[in-house]
Amino acid sequence: MSSGDLLNIQPTELKFPFELKKQSSCSLQLTNKTNEYVAFKVKTTNPKKYCVRPNTGIVLPGATCDVTVTMQAQKEAPQDMQCKDKFLLQSVTAPNGATGKDITPEMFNKESGKVVEEFKLRVIYIPANPPSPVPEGSEEGSSPRASGVENGNPGTSLFDAVSRSLEEPKEKSEAWSMVSKLTEEKNSAVQQNQKLRQELELMRKEISKNRPGGVSFLFVVVVGLLGLLVGFLVKKS
Repeated sequence: MSSGDLLNIQPTELKFPFELKKQSSCSLQLTNKTNEYVAFKVKTTNPKKYCVRPNTGIVLPGATCDVTVTMQAQKEAPQDMQCKDKFLLQSVTAPNGATGKDITPEMFNKESGKVVEEFKLRVIYIPANPPSPVPEGSEEGSSPRASGVENGNPGTSLFDAVSRSLEEPKEKSEAWSMVSKLTEEKNSAVQQNQKLRQELELMRKEISKNRPGGVSFLFVVVVGLLGLLVGFLVKKS
């Protein structure tokens, strides 16, 4: 609290929650310490940037007046969040019964011999959304993204994408394993088919050698059965 002979001013710094493209406001409380009427006026080094309501007024003896300062929406943040803007609050005694309509610029003119109290207030920017501290009990190696998923934050989509990317190689591996197994079974069936064909050829030659005059009924039956077996294996592969 800043205290003069006429007014107590609280706070002594104008602290604005800063967020791009959004207005923000803070308040001043002026308390009249005297038994007289006190007129005040608020000035700033950057009047286009701020709106002060009321920027002038009368504080009755022992009374309090609230002043609201609104900062217009900003398109970019200052470097290191430092602001060079300043405010000046002037106060002077006024005639008893005076109102805001009676305030004139000449009332705050020091050259007229009047005692004009002046207080300078600086501007401080406060981040509107400060980062939340990491819980002490959090496990080592856990990431903020993972915590965000547990709390239902938008980080869920990223976590799901990562999970899918981890699951895809597993699915591909299972598919390749199945393809490899089917290929092995097919190769085995082909080999068996070739082996049966070779045995069939040997049997045909052997029977022809032993019975050159013709083919026996037994040979025809054997050939038929082997043909059915070979066809079944080929169809299965």
